Amino acid sequence: MIIGLTGMYGSGKDSVAEHLVMKYGFIHSSLSDRIREELDKRGVEITRDSLITTANELREKFGHGVLAERTLDKLKEKEGDFVINSIRHPAEVKALQKDGHFFLIEVRAPIKIRFERIKARNREQDPNTLSELKEKEQLESQESGPGQQLTNVIKMAGAVVMNDKTLKELYAKIDKLVLDLRKKAEKLPRYVRPSWDEYFMGIVDATAKRGTCDRGRTAVVLVRDKRIVATGYVGSPAGLPHCDEVGHQMKKVIHEDGSMSQHCMRTNHAEINAVALAARNGVAIDGATLYCKMAPCYTCAKMIINAGIKRVVCQKRYHADKQSMELFKAAKIDITVLDDTVEEYKNQ
Repeated sequence: MIIGLTGMYGSGKDSVAEHLVMKYGFIHSSLSDRIREELDKRGVEITRDSLITTANELREKFGHGVLAERTLDKLKEKEGDFVINSIRHPAEVKALQKDGHFFLIEVRAPIKIRFERIKARNREQDPNTLSELKEKEQLESQESGPGQQLTNVIKMAGAVVMNDKTLKELYAKIDKLVLDLRKKAEKLPRYVRPSWDEYFMGIVDATAKRGTCDRGRTAVVLVRDKRIVATGYVGSPAGLPHCDEVGHQMKKVIHEDGSMSQHCMRTNHAEINAVALAARNGVAIDGATLYCKMAPCYTCAKMIINAGIKRVVCQKRYHADKQSMELFKAAKIDITVLDDTVEEYKNQ
């Protein structure tokens, strides 16, 4: 379960988050942590103004929900319930809602009470007067664009917790709310966002449908820095007839142990076509990850090593991949096989 907290300055969001962490073991995260990480990379001093400016820049460049999306990626590395603060744009709410077990809660208190709390906590850059507080809240409540839309976010809350009395009374309200939300969460279907490997392997499956040899409609997706740089599927050289059109060009291979295997020589393997496409377009693949439907053959394995590819993810094993696996191990290529069964196809 993920609980998102929203509310105006001094409403008590931090107190709610602390209670969820201390009593229920929630893991606390803040969208502003993603901005701080960006400022650290840039070597920029962390101030309220730099946080706001950088957040706007990130939303403009990567989409208005980018901070939430990056936070969800971080949370996937952990297990448990989460509480998230600093949600300040409707697109961030929508991104978090994709989890399926996300609940947005507004923590509310009258402005005079909030101002007294702000004065008591005495944080740097907090408003010093009631009128200054109103001005800051108005600036952070834009109606559209990449800037903060705090008022619009508050309107999206599914529940309101009034925090106008003691902490003891606030905690009692939170305890009841957690119980109610957990009952709701149990009834909701759970959407599990695919991992990066699952995501790119899904694209391998889609690309494989373009293959033109029915002995194994295989495909490859080359990925660098989580970005697709090239794809390839099994097929004849450009302009030449395909197996699906004129049939297979079969060759028998006798191995050292006396065993025999059959191979279609008409087509290029998907690995070759993907690397050739990257070369043709002048795209660097050094350090890339190769996703494939089944483990590469010996010839493709040698090419993968020389191309500088550092990781190979296979959906299944290939019946003649023993030498390939030995090569990858010797060359220190990171090899992952998702399903340790052998891919089966015609005339294997």
